[in-house]
Amino acid sequence: MTRVPTTHAIDIIQGLEQAHQPPLYAKRDIAIVRGEGAYLYDSEGRRYLDAMSNYGVAALGHGDPEFTTAMQDQVGRLITCHQSFYNDQRAAALQALSTVMPEGLSRYFLSNSGAEGIEAALKFAIAATGRHKLVAARRGYHGRTLGALSATAEPKYREAFVPLPLETTHVPFNDIDALEAAVSEEVAAIVLEPIQGEGGIHPGTPEYLQAVRQIADRHGALLIADEIQTGFRTGAPFVFPTVGVTPDVLVAAKAVGNGFPVGVTALTDAIAEKLPAGTHGTTYGANPLASRAIVESIHAYQSRGLYEQSARIGELLMDGIRKLNSPKIRDVRGRGLMIGVELKERVTPTLRALQDRGVLVLPATPVVFRLLPPLIWQEAHVDEFLTALSVVL
Repeated sequence: MTRVPTTHAIDIIQGLEQAHQPPLYAKRDIAIVRGEGAYLYDSEGRRYLDAMSNYGVAALGHGDPEFTTAMQDQVGRLITCHQSFYNDQRAAALQALSTVMPEGLSRYFLSNSGAEGIEAALKFAIAATGRHKLVAARRGYHGRTLGALSATAEPKYREAFVPLPLETTHVPFNDIDALEAAVSEEVAAIVLEPIQGEGGIHPGTPEYLQAVRQIADRHGALLIADEIQTGFRTGAPFVFPTVGVTPDVLVAAKAVGNGFPVGVTALTDAIAEKLPAGTHGTTYGANPLASRAIVESIHAYQSRGLYEQSARIGELLMDGIRKLNSPKIRDVRGRGLMIGVELKERVTPTLRALQDRGVLVLPATPVVFRLLPPLIWQEAHVDEFLTALSVVL
């Protein structure tokens, strides 16, 4: 077997990936080989401030000592264990999840990704209601597997795969009347992000999120909360409970395992009772290593005050961006460390210019760039980011 050291030059790494991967990603022209704290390093030794945390998953940054030690310990103990056996780390993970989930969501199906979590949620909704239709929001993003893609709104993801398994009506976000008109006694579930991520960082108003709960109840539909991206980074574990709303199903991923592949589908006892053995399953999900990642991540967020820190740093970031008074900026919006900056032009040149200045950020739409930094950011990181952005703009 040929080993490719991470010290190899960028052209070797690029060549191997281009030769053996299908062309599904728009690749940037750097190879990331190492991370430390809030920074990433490429194959040429250049350092980058990480304002994306791999789409929000590396919430503790890179190489966190406590997380690393715990995962190394678990690798030496037990990595895999099927769920037909009980396991100590799985039990610990379930207990940890019970400390952060909304009251009433006491059952947790563990999988390997957000899309898998959504797939499970959709199957559970069908099993619980006997219905097969969905209502979701325009600009919403819930994954690209076929079931999740039914709920995802963006045509560029959907067009090649229509007809999709579940009939879905997509309505404008934050529009209570449109939602009321779309939901009927044939709808199994309303699937909703409390803050739209991929769609441009659009927060749902408290009034809207509360109305969604009421509309679902009136028609006997379930409310599936997609908190895959919002989870743990908005100043609280999840957004829906902060406005007094308890969903029937909540899906978390990304930060729940600090980057280790984990998906969680939380549901009520009433739904769980309608799921006979064999209704759903996973070989890798809830393995001891993933379970340890959940335990260590949730413990770190709670014990280090990272909910409060994400709220404080997020306010500093948004306030600092607004104070730049750039004529290129149309809007700054978000919550905690989930921030969207809408420009009056396409964002690609800004992303490239920031990368050239040692800062990595994400696009959300063609005119919005997205900030999903690790929750460990301090004031110095905010200053570093603002200095780069002011020059680029």
